[in-house]
Amino acid sequence: MPELPEVETIARGVHERVRGDRIVEVWFGGHREPFKTLPARQAAGLDGRVFLGVRRIGKHIVCDLGTDSSREAEAQWIVHLGMTGRLLITTPDGPVAAHTHVRLQLASGRELRFVDPRRFGRLEFRDLRRSAGFSASGAEPLTIGTQEFAALFRGRQLSIKAALLNQTLLTGVGNIYADESLFHAGIRPRRRAGRLTRADLERLRLALRAVLEHAIQLGGSSVSDYVDADGVRGFFQLEHRVYQRTGLPCLSCKTPIRRILLAGRGTHYCSVCQR
Repeated sequence: MPELPEVETIARGVHERVRGDRIVEVWFGGHREPFKTLPARQAAGLDGRVFLGVRRIGKHIVCDLGTDSSREAEAQWIVHLGMTGRLLITTPDGPVAAHTHVRLQLASGRELRFVDPRRFGRLEFRDLRRSAGFSASGAEPLTIGTQEFAALFRGRQLSIKAALLNQTLLTGVGNIYADESLFHAGIRPRRRAGRLTRADLERLRLALRAVLEHAIQLGGSSVSDYVDADGVRGFFQLEHRVYQRTGLPCLSCKTPIRRILLAGRGTHYCSVCQR
């Protein structure tokens, strides 16, 4: 599943290409799974709207929509990529991939498409005159401060790996970046979140932010289906220190990387570098 860096990369790419563009034609496919809002309602709400901006909130891509004369968003189109979702910019005559569920033709001649083979992604339309805008349930890991970060884990008995994956605590962090951040912070994933010291948590906060920012710079991690808005793979998978490196020597101490099952997820760590 795309995590924070991948979603941020896609959101930035789409924003650069569609900001100020108007939707002139809307097509929705027949599979019902991706549509959190009924396709007919989405089509009616999207048609004629102008993209005021595209941004990431947690693991969601939020398109702020208005009219040619509006400066404030009147509606939002919210995209969750699920496991295999892609949001791609192309031309109307470009080859249509299998499992394309949405095609938005734009006044500029571009086309924005949502493609999702496994159909775990979700698409939602909100009219901001009738409902509140989308917001994340957890804290933003790129901006959270020292005190707020420490407070998230105070007294919690679950493992720190499970806590990092809890979207009601931190939003956008998934398996890849939890493993990588714990390695850079020197913390074993099994340790109880509530027993980490202030120094441990501050190392983790800084490591998490640094790993996420570096991954965004490299366009995210392409370990499965992920590509950016132009269909280009990311490069951060080349920087992974532990994730999916089971049995390979640690790049710091040469100890073989271990894999365990934790919080229902494959978890990778170095038994020497992480304590």
